[in-house]
Amino acid sequence: MTEKEKMLKEQMYNPNKDEELIKEREYAKERCKEYNSEKNLKILKKIFNQIGKNFLIEPNFFCDYGYNIQIGDNFYANHNLVILDAGKVEIGDNVFIGPNCGIYTAGHPINAKVRNEGLEFAKRIKIGNDVWIGGNVVILPGVEIGNNVVIGAGSVVTKNIQSNVVAYGNPCTVKKSISHL
Repeated sequence: MTEKEKMLKEQMYNPNKDEELIKEREYAKERCKEYNSEKNLKILKKIFNQIGKNFLIEPNFFCDYGYNIQIGDNFYANHNLVILDAGKVEIGDNVFIGPNCGIYTAGHPINAKVRNEGLEFAKRIKIGNDVWIGGNVVILPGVEIGNNVVIGAGSVVTKNIQSNVVAYGNPCTVKKSISHL
């Protein structure tokens, strides 16, 4: 099994020992560099898996591969969004992301010996519909955020957040429900 196949199956893999992964990261980083200087959505469409209608990411934007990113309709991200997309990132419709946020599917082993071998893992992240993510939020590998959720600024989201809630903090926890009118 190649390192890329391991990555896509959420197994431990070495991103520095696979020429295909190295070339794909270089390609995505070059497209991000172009996008950040030109702000032309056609550039991101070359690397993203899916982009919905009414889509905008303010520069600067960075990702690892792009092809693992799927974004729905009515998406806005403020400046300095980083998506480490070794794993799949699914973002629903009507999602707004504040500045300086990170969505990180990649993680590293706790065991130093294993980590020093260059191994890492990737876990899918899913963000539902009608989600507002405040500035300086970090979303860690394997997290799922439900529909109609507000994540407060400065939060570190380490676990799943159910639908219809306001959550914030480090670690991010549910603080109240959002009732439907």
